[in-house]
Amino acid sequence: MTPRQSNNQWSGGIAAHPAPKIPSAKIRWIVLASIFWDQGSIFLIDYLPKGQTINAEYYSSSLVQLKYILKETRCGKVTKGVLLLHKNTPAHRALATQKKLAYQCFQSLDHPPHSPDQAP
Repeated sequence: MTPRQSNNQWSGGIAAHPAPKIPSAKIRWIVLASIFWDQGSIFLIDYLPKGQTINAEYYSSSLVQLKYILKETRCGKVTKGVLLLHKNTPAHRALATQKKLAYQCFQSLDHPPHSPDQAP
């Protein structure tokens, strides 16, 4: 008996777990959101208006909203600063965004470059 057959024996076989069907209808809209959160709660969910793209100006305005929300909700509990984990997107890497991060006293952690050795 192969390992695959023994797994199927205990899980009820392949027929017991059919592949999910993907609906054939076309997607009519896509909703983009920026979510700022920590281990305890979500601070800000910023939904992008229809027809708009995330650029440095839009993202910078989200950072201003985040600073205001942190000031209201954390009331002095943020003493060591705020670390934001950024991807390598143009809106995060733009000079205007970097200046806004420095002005708001936020620090940015970058994702490491992709390495096939580290990919699962």
